[in-house]
Amino acid sequence: MNWQRTVGKALVRVTGFQLNRVRNAPEEEREPIRPPADPVTDRLLTAPIFVLSPVRSGSTLLRAMLNAHSMLHAPHELHVRRLSVDFGTSLSRRAMEALGHNGADLEHLLWDRVLHRELVRSGKSFIVDKTPANAFAFERIATCWPDARFVFLLRHPASIAKSWHEASPERRTPQEAALDALRYMKAVQRARRALDGLTVRYEDLTENPRRETRRLCDFLGVPWETGMLEYGEQEVLQKGLGDWKDKIRSGSVQPGRALPAPDEVPEVLRPMAVTWDYVAAL
Repeated sequence: MNWQRTVGKALVRVTGFQLNRVRNAPEEEREPIRPPADPVTDRLLTAPIFVLSPVRSGSTLLRAMLNAHSMLHAPHELHVRRLSVDFGTSLSRRAMEALGHNGADLEHLLWDRVLHRELVRSGKSFIVDKTPANAFAFERIATCWPDARFVFLLRHPASIAKSWHEASPERRTPQEAALDALRYMKAVQRARRALDGLTVRYEDLTENPRRETRRLCDFLGVPWETGMLEYGEQEVLQKGLGDWKDKIRSGSVQPGRALPAPDEVPEVLRPMAVTWDYVAAL
């Protein structure tokens, strides 16, 4: 109403503050999420690659290896799914609806454009996004890009929880770290059940990087390159690898910390450790 706009403008002039209406639900919950109506024109990217992993599972190490490939561009975590589109007016909503777009469709166009720009600037062929939080939105990502390819990176659940606690001990206790990391693990496991993809284990990647990077290249349909094992110390350390800082020597990867003994696995993580074949079922 006009009086509301008048009062709102006066509030801004006097206090510098502006009142905005809070949405009842995120846009993606109020509008249908659907694949591109015309994939040829609606998507610029071809077969984007998403690494779905829990936090502290070695995704930065894997990103560095993939980014060293001449055809693969694996930038830092991009969080594009957090980019949103809003209709400023009802007129703009109706105009977009007349073109066949809802808010979710427009967000997909935005995400695709941002990733495509990053890929074009790199001069490479395929983009890799390794944002751990993407595991919580795997269904939407798979809907946005029907030709997307997925790599699932696993690590011993107890090792993940321990590393997550050590990363910020002042922010979370070991118990809180285990519960928080478990959220990511469950999301990754749901994605593994729902999507086709390649599973890679952090322990295998550090123990035999040549074999595991060959597996990755075979899955992605690109030739294997020795440069994936010579990605360089600075490239890996610039994001802060924590556990891996003492294990990178001239581009080689040494095995990580020893796996926890079965009786060292927190009870809350034991079911996932069994599911991921790190601990034998009782």
